[in-house]
Amino acid sequence: MKKTLKGLIAMTASVISTGAFASNMENPLYLPKAGEVYTKTGAAMMYKTVEGTAATEKKGMSGNLEFPVWRFTEDLGYGITDRLDIHGRFGYTKDGEIDRKGMHRGRLGMTFRALTEDDPFVLDFYADAYLSGVTPMKGTYTANGFNYANYSNGRWGAIAGTRFGKTWDKITLGAHVEYLQTFGNHNNKITIGVPALATLFQTDEISVDLKSTHETTAGFDAMYQMDDKWSFGAGFEYVEHADNGVKGIHTQIPDTVPAQTQAQNLVNATADMDDGWDEYIIKTSASYQYTDDVQFTVFFEYTLDDAHSECQNATDIKAELGIRLNARF
Repeated sequence: MKKTLKGLIAMTASVISTGAFASNMENPLYLPKAGEVYTKTGAAMMYKTVEGTAATEKKGMSGNLEFPVWRFTEDLGYGITDRLDIHGRFGYTKDGEIDRKGMHRGRLGMTFRALTEDDPFVLDFYADAYLSGVTPMKGTYTANGFNYANYSNGRWGAIAGTRFGKTWDKITLGAHVEYLQTFGNHNNKITIGVPALATLFQTDEISVDLKSTHETTAGFDAMYQMDDKWSFGAGFEYVEHADNGVKGIHTQIPDTVPAQTQAQNLVNATADMDDGWDEYIIKTSASYQYTDDVQFTVFFEYTLDDAHSECQNATDIKAELGIRLNARF
């Protein structure tokens, strides 16, 4: 009888633990159940110091402090079935120090759970539409080169990814890999900041035909659920941002030799902008479960990067502290 009771208690504790993990919205393997709606609303403050690259040196930004940089995010999703969801992930950044703002993240897609908790490990596949084309890319051609004015690259694209992992007692380990392919277009507004060039082109704003580009992301996450209220997370993520490039001037400019020559010079100078960078992101978090359906999270991220010579996003220090409110309906 005692053995039976102990076995029942152990089995119940296991079920409770697994159930708590499955319903924890900070779990790296979280997927909403059928008919379930969730939302994750975040606000954060970032501290940055600019690394010296050829681009930041020319702009006089090397070593500059950017603080506070405000970051806002919204993730939401709906469970169509226990194994299929639709979701959206959005983010907005405002950097008052350099008057740079815009959507830094926008995606809308679906996740399919190929293997569930009943299998040896959980396996998901997801596909998202990349929505950066909602906001045109903005920038300025100056005597010192090309300057970005917002966070959008102005392109639409598609993301394909997978995540997988497993739960043991109080610990969940997960990993993810994804690839983004963007589509080249002329969804941009480029100011001509050189008066002589604007006179030659007979306009002070043009659009350019951008090349397609890509990003690759890979990482892993861990979560420890201490009890039914507190859980703690940690993770690491690598993101490769490929170089941007210009194929041509889209705006019609005067068909004169001086104008066409200068236009070709601009294209040649930015055909490969050498502005890509690699990010290495360290993540930690602590979450408190107020109720079964409301959760509060404090998170911290520290990013190291390896930037190309013309990158305007290179940092010596990049740290972000924020809060996130998760709710389920």
